[in-house]
Amino acid sequence: MQIVHTLADLRRVLKPAALRAFVPTMGNLHQGHLDLMQIARQEADKRAGQGGMTVASIFVNRLQFGPHEDFDTYPRTLENDCALLKANGCDLVFAPSEKALYPEPQVFKVHPPAELADILEGAFRPGFFVGVSTVVHKLFNIVQPDVAVFGKKDYQQLMVIRRMVQQMALPIEIIGGETRRTEDGLALSSRNGYLSAEERAEAVQLSMALKGLAATARAGLASDALDVAAVEAAVMDGLRTRGWVPDYITLRRQHDLSPVTGPCAEPLVVLGAARLGKTRLIDNLEV
Repeated sequence: MQIVHTLADLRRVLKPAALRAFVPTMGNLHQGHLDLMQIARQEADKRAGQGGMTVASIFVNRLQFGPHEDFDTYPRTLENDCALLKANGCDLVFAPSEKALYPEPQVFKVHPPAELADILEGAFRPGFFVGVSTVVHKLFNIVQPDVAVFGKKDYQQLMVIRRMVQQMALPIEIIGGETRRTEDGLALSSRNGYLSAEERAEAVQLSMALKGLAATARAGLASDALDVAAVEAAVMDGLRTRGWVPDYITLRRQHDLSPVTGPCAEPLVVLGAARLGKTRLIDNLEV
């Protein structure tokens, strides 16, 4: 496995690749990231055999952090990340400095549509999806992948990226990897490391709340007797009594994340974001 830090070196190493399978990350990797890397390896081997190359980027992207978020304290664990990637089928790691990726202020940015990007995560983290879309589009331009793999845990982010690729006519297939969970059901996240032992034991309640909402939704939709807003409010109240500060717990249509207000035969998803102590966790569950 090779590790490069500049655009010129990346392009030089990538030049002979018959196919490129890409996993963008911010580092501080866990098994969920490694699952995505394994998917990329499988796709590269299946499509191009020995000519396929797997690429991971490690870059903490300032553009997607708000002014009071954890950009400065976000864990940087490059040496360990590279060891994990090497063991999971990665051929090339691109780990640029901020100066290498943004040699001048990034004034050209990608603005996804408000109806998708200014709801849910976008409502509570203004500008987040502009930052995500901009860095991902730039990385796509640099790496020029044939396939890119993203986790379903960041459900709205995956939708934004799929829409961007479609709208910009980028020749990239986007693959969504399933959420990796611990045995008790907690979705793996780099920010789980911020949790105290007591908070870690409590953290599973977010996924439990989403499971409860999903079960209620299935039963209610089957009988046409679902008051979505009331159920969402009850689930959030339940978390508040346990010391959480929920941003949203909601039932949405999978294809565009629009609200469900009555009987609906479309595929649905429940999504949630809530703070436990100083840590903000997100999760989702397809219904």
